[in-house]
Amino acid sequence: MLGLDEAGRGAALGPLVVAGVTLDPLKAGALTRLGVRDSKRFGAGDAARTHRKALAWHIERLAECIVVRVLDAGEVDRYAEVGDLNVLERRAADEILSEAGTVHRVVADGRRLFEALQPRYPHLEAVDDGESQHVAVAAASVIAKDRRDALLETLMEPYTLEYGEVKGGGYVNAATERFLRAYHERTGRLPAETRLSWHWDVIRELRGQRRLF
Repeated sequence: MLGLDEAGRGAALGPLVVAGVTLDPLKAGALTRLGVRDSKRFGAGDAARTHRKALAWHIERLAECIVVRVLDAGEVDRYAEVGDLNVLERRAADEILSEAGTVHRVVADGRRLFEALQPRYPHLEAVDDGESQHVAVAAASVIAKDRRDALLETLMEPYTLEYGEVKGGGYVNAATERFLRAYHERTGRLPAETRLSWHWDVIRELRGQRRLF
């Protein structure tokens, strides 16, 4: 079975990552016993990230196939600005399924998002809360989140010297808002990794203060 999930859809900074993980029943059972579950259930912070990284190593060791697509902030903006973010995610899912090859069953997390792929992939089930029902979907969730964590760390590293460690995972929370405000105050603009199409209050406010983008 192939599980399909994403990480970072609602973030204000950094990429959106979509992952597919193929498992056979024995390996799926092993990952269940190792504690693989929805990546969001591990929480935030360094301990959660370390735990996800350890589980990602086991998933990579046991999975028959792992395929990942990374959609950067600019690409997300181009689709989100015209209301087509779901189209972008479905395109990424289509690429993953094509690259993964023949599988007997696909479970994708997000009924409204992925059910449009069913005519092309009759063996695909689009469900809500798939991470809680199928370990392959939970494994895809962990892989996507772990990959996104690593990518975001690399993207934010150039800012560390001036602004300190950029915490918050790129989501709109107190840590991300502090970074965005500090960066804007110093430079008069928002970082290149910002999703300008997102209608978060802090982004709308700071964009309104900027003369040119």
